[in-house]
Amino acid sequence: MTVQHSYLRLSDIRYHLYTIFLFTKNDILTAIIPVTLFAIASAPLCSPIHILPTIFWIWLHILQFDLANQIKAPEEDKVNKPSRPIPAERITVRNATILRYLIAPLCLVYSSLYSIQLVFASLEMQLFTFWYNELDGDKNWLSKNAILALMYGCVEFGGTLVASCDPSKVSQTGKLAVQLTIAVFTSTVHCQDFKDVEGDRLTSRCTVPMMFPIASRLVVGLGLPIWSFLLCCIWDVDWFCTIAFVMYGCFVGGRFLCLRTRDADKRSCKYYSVWFSLHHLLPGYWNYFHDSNETRGGELLEQTWELFSGTSLLKVF
Repeated sequence: MTVQHSYLRLSDIRYHLYTIFLFTKNDILTAIIPVTLFAIASAPLCSPIHILPTIFWIWLHILQFDLANQIKAPEEDKVNKPSRPIPAERITVRNATILRYLIAPLCLVYSSLYSIQLVFASLEMQLFTFWYNELDGDKNWLSKNAILALMYGCVEFGGTLVASCDPSKVSQTGKLAVQLTIAVFTSTVHCQDFKDVEGDRLTSRCTVPMMFPIASRLVVGLGLPIWSFLLCCIWDVDWFCTIAFVMYGCFVGGRFLCLRTRDADKRSCKYYSVWFSLHHLLPGYWNYFHDSNETRGGELLEQTWELFSGTSLLKVF
């Protein structure tokens, strides 16, 4: 009886752990892997020992967002993502809600082990999560994209702090990388919405593909190659890698332009996730393949930093 009881207990633990994993499964390619690569590349990574804590911090904060998001509209997931825990009936909305409010303070406690700056990053992530879900920030396409981009920036900033030797500050290169990612994400995040149009209509959510079905695809088709080239110039990437990255951006953008079925959009979204992950490695290219004697890239980084931080505008006055 004891053996059987222990077996059942262990099986229950595995079941619940897998259920928690399923909340974040769809974000592995779109968020967890890209942000982890970004943190390692931008910090740069202080020690291999920091990799697992970095992944855990990123995953924990994405989990608290996914819980808040998936308890809000389970009827949408029945159409778009029936394998998620709630529509698959692995967990009830009530229990998922309890878990959501247990994870939130855990995020703050874990962040407090590192620095007050990381606690603020965690708190900002939770405030944006509340705005996006409880205050219906996802209902309007403009606020939806802006909040998602800001949350992405918070997770990247926090992950970079955990990965670095000093968890209380981020380098100028890291700050620029975060701001560039926010800009890229804001202008291209609707790539993930093409495949979900049917489910979004059920919840009265207004996304960019629903509001601008043609223009949204043009923005992606042209935006991905342009961003690919600009990012390679900013991070002073060699021409061989630049050509390869721009060609891949053209391939992904061309798919969104020419292939418009739901299945095609699902596959294109996966290719976009790869592109987004690759662009997160570019700050690492700068950190690892340039030295202090090279001024061209440094000057370009400084000019870009001034542009994104508003310093150049202040100098006018």
